[in-house]
Amino acid sequence: MTSSGIVADIKSRLPIVELVGETVALKRAGSAYKGLCPFHAEKTPSFIVTPDRESWHCFGCGKGGDVFTFLMERDGVDFREALTRLAEKAGVELSAQSAREDRRRRRLREALEAAIAWYREVLLRTPQGERARAYLRER
Repeated sequence: MTSSGIVADIKSRLPIVELVGETVALKRAGSAYKGLCPFHAEKTPSFIVTPDRESWHCFGCGKGGDVFTFLMERDGVDFREALTRLAEKAGVELSAQSAREDRRRRRLREALEAAIAWYREVLLRTPQGERARAYLRER
């Protein structure tokens, strides 16, 4: 199963209302649920969970997302850790293939970050970057 397939499988097995409801006292409001945002102090509920879209959003602090971003925000973990925790909770097995995909993506990200750093250095600190710097100053 692809990474996107695993994510979709987890989302289908873990209703967002149940996951968020472990942390936030939710009350039904039409087709959505409202509660106090767990990410900032508030007295009036501005935190909305929309089961039809499997999403959440806080109109107070602007944060929002799906079950993965909620767990990442709540527990301060990265996507891979959120994926592992939610897969376990949903009873979805993470295959060795998804671990290989994750390592491949990590290597690609590291290569991109190295390229970004190199181009930044060329732009800001070399004579070759002067023409581009002059152009940017004029804009």
